[in-house]
Amino acid sequence: MNEFKFSSSGIKNVNFGKRVKVIKPCNLYDCVLADDVFVGPFVEIQSDVEVGANSRIQSHSFVCSFVTIGKNCFVGHGVMFINDNFSHGSPAGGDQTKWKKTFLGDNVSIGSNSTILPVKICNNVVIGAGSVVTKDIKESGIYSGNPAKFMKKIK
Repeated sequence: MNEFKFSSSGIKNVNFGKRVKVIKPCNLYDCVLADDVFVGPFVEIQSDVEVGANSRIQSHSFVCSFVTIGKNCFVGHGVMFINDNFSHGSPAGGDQTKWKKTFLGDNVSIGSNSTILPVKICNNVVIGAGSVVTKDIKESGIYSGNPAKFMKKIK
């Protein structure tokens, strides 16, 4: 007879700010959600993540460990953050010493179905839907594509 182990989803050890709204079902654990954060359904936010005040994370998004999201940010539907870039030729698995950090500044908007590798993104950036961000973004503006490239300045 096969054994099956079932783990339930849920919210565990989350540091909530004021007026945070979370739509279930979701998995949130060992993270920080500042004041006025919104988290949509079917979102997973892992340990060692900080989400800044007045930011929104839409449904079906995955925010892995070691991600910092600034204030007034928008993470569209189905956005995937990556902390393991297979830099050693294979997945790091549970070896957190091989995981990398991601930092989003304030006023960053990420379009639906984008993938964000371990990078730093400055303030006032828009990432187009479906983009793959592979390198740091150091200049405010609109970026799009795979890999994401600068398109134009924000007016």
